Amino acid sequence: MSESEGQPPTAFVTDVLLWKRWHVSLGIIVVATVAWFLLEWTDLPFLTICSDVLLILILVLFLHANYAALRNKQPPTLPELVVTEELVNTVAASFRVKINNALLIAHDITIGKDFRIFFKVVVCLWLLSVIGSVFSFFTLAYIGTLMMITIPALYRKYGTYVDKCCGVIQDQFSKHYRIVDENVFNTLPRNVSKDKES
Repeated sequence: MSESEGQPPTAFVTDVLLWKRWHVSLGIIVVATVAWFLLEWTDLPFLTICSDVLLILILVLFLHANYAALRNKQPPTLPELVVTEELVNTVAASFRVKINNALLIAHDITIGKDFRIFFKVVVCLWLLSVIGSVFSFFTLAYIGTLMMITIPALYRKYGTYVDKCCGVIQDQFSKHYRIVDENVFNTLPRNVSKDKES
């Protein structure tokens, strides 16, 4: 039995993110870099690249299985992928709760119950728009993948220093937010819909 068979999936993911399985972590970075290069620097459409990769994979597996049959060897066994009804129900229930919460928050934002949340959402959407105009989706996905693989390991190594710096930044941000809150937000009406109803 291999080392990864006895581990739960979360332990394996943790090992990969913390570079305890450095060959898998490095492999993810290499695959992400190659995929990003193919999607960004060759002018091939995303659907074409996906189709070609799947075609090559199916051909390799087909040839490997037939070569094993010609040599009277056992063909390679692929893992059986079965989605259980329990898994589907659990995922659906989780998504239902999250979507309902998101719709409730969106409802509160759009009818103007709290101007602070409205302002934060507008600023976040504006920042996403600016970032989206600078980077393509695949570049953002590539940067996100690199950050997901490198930041946990770096934080594990330099966590105390990062916490000190983040604490200083948070204190400064809180101080500036309090000033804006006292001078701007407190002058705005809290609940526009109640004022209209009365």
